[in-house]
Amino acid sequence: TAHGLSKYPYIREARRIIGRPSLTFPTGFTVTEIDISRQNFQSDFYRQNLSPAEYRRLIATLAGLEGFSVLDGTLSPDQAVKRKRSTIYPDSVGIGHYAIDFHPCMTEHPPEKPGNTEKAGERQGQGQAYPFEIPLRAIIPQKIDNLLIAGKSIALSHIAAAAYRVHSFEWSSGVAAGITAVYALNNNVLPYQLVESDFLIGNQQLRELRQKIDASGNPTVFPDASIFRSMDDWY
Repeated sequence: TAHGLSKYPYIREARRIIGRPSLTFPTGFTVTEIDISRQNFQSDFYRQNLSPAEYRRLIATLAGLEGFSVLDGTLSPDQAVKRKRSTIYPDSVGIGHYAIDFHPCMTEHPPEKPGNTEKAGERQGQGQAYPFEIPLRAIIPQKIDNLLIAGKSIALSHIAAAAYRVHSFEWSSGVAAGITAVYALNNNVLPYQLVESDFLIGNQQLRELRQKIDASGNPTVFPDASIFRSMDDWY
């Protein structure tokens, strides 16, 4: 308007789905902060605010193959080496990269006031993220077989959504959903059937789908961003 006010609200954060339950995700698949964040989860903040058991599980999740040793107590959380990448998904159908960027709550108004700081005790405005992937499981709803979700409404936690919310990711997820829909129709398969097993490595149809997405010019992995050099290494 002439007063500089928007006529309609901008809803940056919509409702998000929760993916289907499985053995490894009993309450439903969701991408979370620890899947993408560069945060130092071994800092005093986490040691002091989590129970010893919760802290051990957190570090085990971030420790890769050493995680089992952390869980069974043969390796202390302090000895574990934190991975230096985001979570690798064998069902990745797209990529993205953006900071975990919230609009901060500032101490004084206006926000751009020189010397202004973020308000104590509030959620911090930004944290760096690793280049991340878009798992197929994140775009499949729990109870609807013939629907795929794209954009900001995929299975993300509130914090992870702050990184996945930008346009480049939305476009990638849209391409993935479209190509997946066509593949499902052409091969008489429902999307959830491509990922219903906890053991996704070796799934030939999933491999074919990812190859089609890659061939469209929309990569499913970052070059050399993981311990696997190409999707063929999964199969």
